[in-house]
Amino acid sequence: MADIIHEYFKKTMEDMTILVRINPETMIGLELIVLPDGQISKTERALDETVYEDLEFDEFEAGSPIEFNLYLKGLTK
Repeated sequence: MADIIHEYFKKTMEDMTILVRINPETMIGLELIVLPDGQISKTERALDETVYEDLEFDEFEAGSPIEFNLYLKGLTK
């Protein structure tokens, strides 16, 4: 099995931060929605090639793998 380098994206708004991880091989994504009170919801999504256009249109920026994984593991306040 080959190692996969995921791609990460982030968008910060007043009432939430959205972090996205995409596996470019399988096009499976994991979305984290982080609320100001620290609650985190996780949603796995099957994506297609247009996801990159959608993320650009919605003004997502390149994200940090470390930040994503800290939230995923519940290691943030």
